[in-house]
Amino acid sequence: MGEASKPAANAAGADADAGASIHAIAAEIFPLCRSITGDGVRETLRRLGRHIPLDVVEVESGSPACDWTVPDEWTIRAAYIENAAGERIVDFRANPLHVMSYSVAVDEVMPLAELKRHIFTLPEQPDLIPYRTSYYEPRWGFCMAHRQLETLPDGLYRAVIDADLAPGHLTYGECYLPGETSDEVLLSAHICHPGMANDNCSGLALLTFLAKKLAGERRRYSYRFLFAPGTIGALTWLARNGAAVSRIRHGLVLSCVGDGGGPYYKRSRRGNAAIDRAMDHVLRLNSAAPEIVDFFPYGYDERQFCSPGFDLPVGLFQRSRYASFPEYHTSADAMNFITPGHLAESYGMVREALLVIENDRVYRNLFPKGEPQLGRRGLYDALGGDPKGAEKNIAMLWVLNLSDGEHSLLDIAERAKMPFATIFATATLLERHKLIAPVA
Repeated sequence: MGEASKPAANAAGADADAGASIHAIAAEIFPLCRSITGDGVRETLRRLGRHIPLDVVEVESGSPACDWTVPDEWTIRAAYIENAAGERIVDFRANPLHVMSYSVAVDEVMPLAELKRHIFTLPEQPDLIPYRTSYYEPRWGFCMAHRQLETLPDGLYRAVIDADLAPGHLTYGECYLPGETSDEVLLSAHICHPGMANDNCSGLALLTFLAKKLAGERRRYSYRFLFAPGTIGALTWLARNGAAVSRIRHGLVLSCVGDGGGPYYKRSRRGNAAIDRAMDHVLRLNSAAPEIVDFFPYGYDERQFCSPGFDLPVGLFQRSRYASFPEYHTSADAMNFITPGHLAESYGMVREALLVIENDRVYRNLFPKGEPQLGRRGLYDALGGDPKGAEKNIAMLWVLNLSDGEHSLLDIAERAKMPFATIFATATLLERHKLIAPVA
């Protein structure tokens, strides 16, 4: 992509304001009660739409979604438990995790023993509220801290869930940024989890900030940002977007990118896609011990994009792997669990990976017999003094030596164990001095 890629090259590291800006977007959407359908998703998309151009798509209940069907829409207005004195001991308005997502309506008075059959807790984490769902089986329930449950005296309690489950719509949002080619990069985050910062306000916020930044840059690829409910949202999008699916050349699913763990990357089903190599390169240079694993058919929406009928080159990027940290799917996944610093690091790693896929190409050395004389071209740090002079010199020698019409810039970066950004900047410099030329 040559000169057109310079803006991306400067963005390899995190922007100075990236972490704080991403954290602020996450904080804005954190309190909303989201599920796989409903007004919580719409309100989240409305708020993200303040930052980026967002097309909101409504798909009717009953519509086919590959082998699935778009479910009825869930509308929740109130959910609480009252004791005999009329005091509310649980209220979902205090925390959306208090109600099991997709609970059917109920208004009943019952003894504690019967109520407990509809209460979910975490005995091993007695102070935390768990996250529970029942999307495809009509049930109702509440979630609360186990320690609080143990303090409830015997007696009568009123359980109220004011909710509707009726034909409506599934909602997802797309931000499309056209590039110099129609080939696409798909970046996706699930939008269905309520009241959890890392999973997945962090992913939604990071991609929103990234889309805003990319909108002002020149791009080789077109970029499609997808904010959809987990599983059913991805399947619905795939079923309705055959033309766009055929144009996807690279992709990432993002979740849990705001904590200090990892980083973690799960390769695409293909295992050797360009995005897999790019993420492997970036994570190994940014972390002493990244966890990089082969694809397996469980996790987030990468398993839909990588199902055999689509087999898209889409990987999963996280900091801590899902279900591996004690805050996962609990009320401890609050805004104080994610930090601007960790969000900035995650953003920087994603930007570096995009830098690779945008600019990786093969060059040919125009002076292949021996080393060209760099000093007379003003390229060799003959006098010293530049703290990065030695690195710049060795980068030039690597690029010149391996620009044989076969090795790409990523090949060179991996062989030299140097950041792709350094190798790319060096190649740009050498091309400008007519020492190398891109292979068509």
